[in-house]
Amino acid sequence: MATQLLFSLLGPEVEDADEETFLLFSQEIPSQNLGFVDARSSSLDLTVAGKDYVIHQSPAVLSSNRAGGTTGAVLWKVTPMFADWISSPANPLWKTGVLAPTSTVIELGCGISGLTGMVLAQSVSRYVLTDQPYVSKWIDTNLAENSANLSAPGTATRRRKGKGAAAPPSGNVAFTPLDWELDEVTSSLTGSDAVRSFDVVIACDCIYNDALIRPLVQTCVDVCKLRASADEAAESRQPQKEPTLCIVAQQLRDPEIFEGWIKEFHRHFHTWRIPESHLSDALRSNYGFVIHVGILRTTPLESHY
Repeated sequence: MATQLLFSLLGPEVEDADEETFLLFSQEIPSQNLGFVDARSSSLDLTVAGKDYVIHQSPAVLSSNRAGGTTGAVLWKVTPMFADWISSPANPLWKTGVLAPTSTVIELGCGISGLTGMVLAQSVSRYVLTDQPYVSKWIDTNLAENSANLSAPGTATRRRKGKGAAAPPSGNVAFTPLDWELDEVTSSLTGSDAVRSFDVVIACDCIYNDALIRPLVQTCVDVCKLRASADEAAESRQPQKEPTLCIVAQQLRDPEIFEGWIKEFHRHFHTWRIPESHLSDALRSNYGFVIHVGILRTTPLESHY
């Protein structure tokens, strides 16, 4: 199985959430401030995985008092680095076949940019971006602005801002509103009657508020459970699919917030940290960034906190 091959490559499973917190935060972590790329600019020019992107964002919404949060209104530093890493053929997810051209991926808390979706959608079957409804107009703008990249997979582009924005966005990346606290996770999120579950769920720098830890982890659980439901509904003669892999990338900021997340995540998921040897230099944890992956447990561990 592809996931078993991946885990053998990653090494020992995380057994103790407290120890994982200590190991990560006992090292010297350079200051990244909050982790915005540039919170004052309304647009950003980036090069990711050999292609140029223009990302529109909203400093005004970030600084507003909007109910429900505003952190998704601008691009965070970890996102371009994560997008570059996860799209690389040298990535262990691609090497082991966990990610493949047939994969269907969902991202939770994608924010205004849709950047990881735009980069990875060029290599997978379908990529579903999700977040609160307010980000949708920026997602639409960014998909249109960068449509030249999406419509020409595998080709590098060098263009000025605004060029190619009239072309329609790629059909295999789409945005769907999903509130972790209010909305139900169903197979309709795939956007396809033929696909009833996801191969991979991604959360990139979504862990900054302890009140959202349980809703986020529960949403991850619910997405992963779609795979079991889909297998039960499939005809018995069809081979059982790999379990859904959950990937969580984040900047290390507050040890208490991280500890709250890793305890809740580890309770529901068999958990591995991606070793530094399998990360790009920019993403290594001694630079303040870390990626964990998990497979849903059959039964959650008993909570002791």
